[in-house]
Amino acid sequence: MWTVPTHLRPANDNELGHYLAGLIDGDGHFSSKQQLVIVFNSLEASLAYYLKQQIGYGNISKVKNKNAVLLIIASRKGLERVINLINGKIRTESKLNQITRNILSHDNYREFSKTISLSLNLDSDFKNHWLAGFADADASFQIKLINRENRTEVRLNFQIDQKKNDILISIKNFLGVNIGYRKSQDTYYYGSTGFG
Repeated sequence: MWTVPTHLRPANDNELGHYLAGLIDGDGHFSSKQQLVIVFNSLEASLAYYLKQQIGYGNISKVKNKNAVLLIIASRKGLERVINLINGKIRTESKLNQITRNILSHDNYREFSKTISLSLNLDSDFKNHWLAGFADADASFQIKLINRENRTEVRLNFQIDQKKNDILISIKNFLGVNIGYRKSQDTYYYGSTGFG
């Protein structure tokens, strides 16, 4: 008998930090206005409110004429909390550079920047909440129906699309399967149809 594993919400700040790092690596941005902005589909608004509650800071707003909501953290204490949570857990250099350039180099963060040494997570182990956060941001689960002769074949597909393939290579090395490239869209994708 096949059982479905139970996935729980992050139980502590370490797990929350991994999840948040994955989410930010996928759909977050540290802006030059000293803000963290994370985009959510409107159907995931409850996740935005949950994260606001867990972090203890932030505002949520609906994007006009779009099916999206934003979690915006602009307070100094809120940004310091997020940076402490994700330090050593974030996996993309571009986000690390955004933190350095748009937050820590600002005068309001001079004292805080002296107390923290930012680092990337270069570990090949994804047995934490990072992949769940990244998947919530950038992955899709699909059901494909393929008609073959006199029968219909059902395929389950997990897919992540990215402009660069570096993080996809790490995911592939951990989960297996393959990475493809779509020349027409200039994007890479990780895809898996296997139950494993």
